Amino acid sequence: MAIKNSDVIENAGDYVLRGIILHNHEGEGVKPETRGVNIAPLVLELNIFESIYKNSVVGSVVVLDTQNIIGNLPIQGTERISFKLSTPGAHGSASIDCSTTTGHPMHVYALTDRTQQGDNAVSYVLHFASREFLRNVRTKVSKAFTGRLDEIVYAIFKDEEGLDSRKHLDFQKTRNQDKFVIPNLPPMSAIQMIANRSLGDNSKSAGFHFYETTKGYQFRSWESLCVDSNGEPRPPKQTFEYRPANVRPKFKKGPSDKDSILDSYEEVETYKFLNSSHDTAANQAVGTYAHRVISHNLYDKSYNVKDYNYHISFDDTKHTDKLAGPSVVNTPVDYDNRGLSDYSEALVSLMSTTRFAHNEDTGAFGVDVAQDGALEGKRHGKRNEILSGTTLELRVKGQSYLSAGDVIQFNLPNIDANNPTKKLDPQAAGRYIITNLRHRVTDEDYIQILECVKDATFKPYHTQNIKNYTNIAGRQQSHKRPRDIDKVKE
Repeated sequence: MAIKNSDVIENAGDYVLRGIILHNHEGEGVKPETRGVNIAPLVLELNIFESIYKNSVVGSVVVLDTQNIIGNLPIQGTERISFKLSTPGAHGSASIDCSTTTGHPMHVYALTDRTQQGDNAVSYVLHFASREFLRNVRTKVSKAFTGRLDEIVYAIFKDEEGLDSRKHLDFQKTRNQDKFVIPNLPPMSAIQMIANRSLGDNSKSAGFHFYETTKGYQFRSWESLCVDSNGEPRPPKQTFEYRPANVRPKFKKGPSDKDSILDSYEEVETYKFLNSSHDTAANQAVGTYAHRVISHNLYDKSYNVKDYNYHISFDDTKHTDKLAGPSVVNTPVDYDNRGLSDYSEALVSLMSTTRFAHNEDTGAFGVDVAQDGALEGKRHGKRNEILSGTTLELRVKGQSYLSAGDVIQFNLPNIDANNPTKKLDPQAAGRYIITNLRHRVTDEDYIQILECVKDATFKPYHTQNIKNYTNIAGRQQSHKRPRDIDKVKE
């Protein structure tokens, strides 16, 4: 891979990468001045992965070794790897800084796919991750914590005997507090347990995400990704457009080369919907639309039944689009005249809870125990709502300032052939959250594969107030007596 120093964009997909330094287990390398060896000329491909569903950033480099680095360094799985990747002109937090001086180097943990390539070369893949990834598998947390949940997470995050992270943690304040006794768990497992019980401040959301991006760590709810603390939609980090062949290079032509380059960054190379047709049967079964939670109070031997209803709860929280509508309508789907959200027994779960576990008259979420069932139903439903939301995969030119959790705008023209005004697709266009992001760097260019989710439609579905299924499906003859097969005529 070529070492690139230019800080001027000549073409979309350009990047700045001044080297990829591999440091051996003693902190030394072939070149004393770099305390490592620059393997960039031997690297065929660099990949970095980040996700709101993962606690750590991971990556890989594909190496064609013609210098026997694997033996001379040597490489055994305890090395560090440092580099700094950016879009030309991007600096500071807009870059991916894994350097030893201003950033946080990655740690090599595996070497795979070693293959002989002729007499004088060998290829292999080095897998690396952030320091916290390895710290998590090496340490355990066995301690009691009391206080607001975001403060407990920060204490575990910084604990020198726990995760001991040296990175930024951006957090959303929680409205609940509680006492947790962590039973010898890996730090990230302990934090995830707390994230599942976190309630957003000034919000009706339940459940948080704890994840790492190339810019640091995040502890926050899905709702906080969509809107700011005032409830206003967060501005998109980038707008992307799919441009049909008959309207390229764009709906409007840029007057200069600079505009043309910026224009290219907005153009989507390819896109596909990973689950554009929602599987309502699967979502019904896992409780996305309706869920009955029976909470059993071990303290006074009582139980409480709470039903979660997707359509009733939809407006309790903010969504990706400001004027969003539910992903499916709630018109009757059967002759009992019930909608998808009315079948609360599609999923029934039992939740054990108690009061005074730590001398506090609270339940599992650190609030009134009577709310446990409703909050668990809402947390479970929101998680499934995101996982089953409209999931879009985009391939775009690399832009180092983009991270998992960012908002983007996707302008997808309606496929109607008679669409002279270029109206946008009413369901699939609009705002998305980047949930998974792959940075891929080769000699040729820097691209990103974005997996994005929206938890609602761009514009609400038009529905009539139909409450009778017969008005939709028509009458159907009902056979109320069974038939004896011996009396059935062939």
